[in-house]
Amino acid sequence: MRADRLLSILLLLQNHGRMTSRELAEKLEVSERTIFRDMEALSSAGIPVYAERGSGGGWALTEGYRTDLTGMKTEEIFSLLLSIPSSLLDDLGIKGDFEAAFQKLLAASPDAIRENAEWVRQRIHIDGAGWHQSHESFEHLRTVQEAVWEERKLYLQYRKEDAIAERTVHPLGIVAKRNIWYLVAETDGDMRTYRISRLACARKLEERFERPEGFDLETYWEQSTERFKRALPKYPARVRVNERLRARIGRERYAKISGGQEEAEDGWLELDVEFETLESACEIILSYGPHAEVLSPLELRMKVVEEVKAIAAVYGM
Repeated sequence: MRADRLLSILLLLQNHGRMTSRELAEKLEVSERTIFRDMEALSSAGIPVYAERGSGGGWALTEGYRTDLTGMKTEEIFSLLLSIPSSLLDDLGIKGDFEAAFQKLLAASPDAIRENAEWVRQRIHIDGAGWHQSHESFEHLRTVQEAVWEERKLYLQYRKEDAIAERTVHPLGIVAKRNIWYLVAETDGDMRTYRISRLACARKLEERFERPEGFDLETYWEQSTERFKRALPKYPARVRVNERLRARIGRERYAKISGGQEEAEDGWLELDVEFETLESACEIILSYGPHAEVLSPLELRMKVVEEVKAIAAVYGM
């Protein structure tokens, strides 16, 4: 444990230039007295570390000194590229490698790391934006991940509505959208995206495949996401809402304010809202109770009225 800590101190000083005993102690979760003893050990081992006194002082390495202990494990590179969404690191079982990987990457020259980092970037992409939170099971994530790393063909059984579809695919990368994992794969010359939680079976095959020349995972995902958004059904409506609901509408999963915001009297707003379907629009409007009114289209207004009457009938009113 002490050898690991001494190496961590060395890399921290190399990357940050100068750090106080308190900063090092907080970073490494030890006492300042332990830091003093560690500095004595580093100095005795021939490491050119020295202390500067005063308000701007601290521990530092002699100018120009760099350690050559910059080798990175593959797992540490993976964990670094997934460093922000900690729940995703847990899915892959590599959260504990992050801090060591971060320090080693900073200490390494760009040429020593670039090839491995780019290799990983082309096989896993984290999209931290939008949509919604989900709690899904990823039973086959590790198998899919291994097939991607090893560039081996993958046999899948995929749940699709009420049926199970079988596919043999070339797994090109995995993508996390919030905490939902997707597989991007090539099959029969086409690119497909599979939600990993819907896999009934995933089996790595011995046969390898060649990645398409010029394929970029992040670019493909962005383009695929845009196509998906454009293909979503749209149901525009004009609604009158209490101004306190403005932020709530902006957070709706199946609704988007498309413009036309006008202030009305008594703290009310008129908005153009783009829903997905007539049914979802009705459900959302009803959830606002007396604080929202449909102005148009008439079809939606009448459906809301019908649902309100049906609710009143259930309660005998």
